Formats: sequence, C-alpha cells, structure tokens
Amino acid sequence: MDSKSENVKVGFVPTMGALHEGHLSLVRCCRNQNEVVVVSIFVNPTQFNDKEDLANYPRTLDKDLELLRQEHVDVVFCPSVEEMYPEPDTRTFDLGGLDTTMEGAFRPGHFNGVVQIVTKLFEVVLPHRAYFGEKDFQQLTIIRYIVNQLNIPVQIVPCPIVREPDGLAMSSRNMLLGANERQAAPLISQVLFKAKDLKNSLSVSELKKWVVDQIDANPYLQTEYFEIVDDVKLQPVNSWEDPVAKVGCIAVRAGKIRLIDNIRF
Repeated sequence: MDSKSENVKVGFVPTMGALHEGHLSLVRCCRNQNEVVVVSIFVNPTQFNDKEDLANYPRTLDKDLELLRQEHVDVVFCPSVEEMYPEPDTRTFDLGGLDTTMEGAFRPGHFNGVVQIVTKLFEVVLPHRAYFGEKDFQQLTIIRYIVNQLNIPVQIVPCPIVREPDGLAMSSRNMLLGANERQAAPLISQVLFKAKDLKNSLSVSELKKWVVDQIDANPYLQTEYFEIVDDVKLQPVNSWEDPVAKVGCIAVRAGKIRLIDNIRF
C-alpha cells in the first residue's frame, strides 16, 4: 500500500466455506470495523484427524462466492492445498496445555493444524483484525494465546454464536444431519440454556451430570463431553464460587455428525 493508504484497516475472516448466517455475521462485523474486508475459503487438511470427516466436509464454493458478493467483500482468497502447503508443515506449537482438553482430547492434533493454517493465512493477508466465532470457543482461546505468544500484530475479535430459529448453533456440518438427527439437535442448546437457570440449585458436578443425562436420553444424540471451564486457561471449574468467568462447553454426536456448542454461566 502507498503512504496515502497506511491508515486503511484490513479485516480478515478465515473460513472453510459452506458459508451460513454465522459466517456472514463475522463478515458484517468485519465490514463495520475495517475499510478492506478479506475472506478466505480453505478446507484445511492438517486440522482433520478423521479422513472421512475431511472428505465429507461440505464444499459449496459457487454459493459461497455469491453470498460474499452480496456482502460486498473486497477480496476472497481461495487457495489450493498445494499453495498453502507446497511442502509438509512440520511446525509443532506449544499451546500452553489449552489443546489437551475437550476438543483436543477427542481430536488429537486438531489445534496444531488450526494454528498452522491460521498463522500461514495471517502471513499472507497481514490483517489488522481477524474475526472468529465464539461457537468454537476453545479454538478462539487458542488463537488468542498463540497470537500473544508469537507477538503476531493482529487483533482477534470474537463474535457471538448465531443460532437457527430453533436454537441450534449454526454450523456448516448441520447440512449433513439426517432428518431425525436434525430434529433432535436443538435439544443441545435447550439443555444448555436450562443449565444456566439451574446453576443456583445444583453443584458443578451435579449440573454436568444433569446436562449429559438430559441429552443422552434422546436416542439420536450422544454426548462426548460437557465441561465447565474458566474462559482463559480452560481449566475445569469445581465450584461456582471459583473467582473465574465460566463457560460450559459441549460436544455431541448426532449420528455420524459432531456438533459443538457452549454457554457462559
């Protein structure tokens, strides 16, 4: 950029495509805060520990590009795997233990892959601000951590979860749900909202058990984990009296599809 445009702020929304209203809410937030909006679409292979999940991940590029045109996005970056990984990325990041719990326990190597691609994209785009959804709360926490650890000059901007009218957190994976699973899936958020109301009458451990029991009573849903953690180090909270901000994070299998959600207590 020339000297006249040094004050132009570049905002960046990294995505894996299959865009929905959740992604578009990030784009709009980005548009409100920056002069230039860049969106990437790249299904990153290094963050998939399940090859079947990678193969089945929805890809809707033509539709995505039309949606981004309607949002007046300035630049859409759609690299190939060969462009992003001309040779294998062997970097291993110290994520301060944030990657060993919850998603990290069920998806080994996932967050190292996320950080590989996010740092690569930051090097290419050089944004002033980057926008991430709070639905992927553990991912957001890890990206904040690595940006701070590596002194990457980008402001990480979190954006609220966007939900379907029935409460299901928007996800590209929702379109892969069978009819029975899609009908059952809103129970996840319903239980989380109810859990927030129950926290004054149940202990942390009692509430965790209650949430799992409620969801697993549905034959189409199976809880992988429900953890109540602090919102910085993602350490388990043992008592409501613990002087930390608390987040309940959940992963549920609906048939073969894995859904995540969270709620602040």
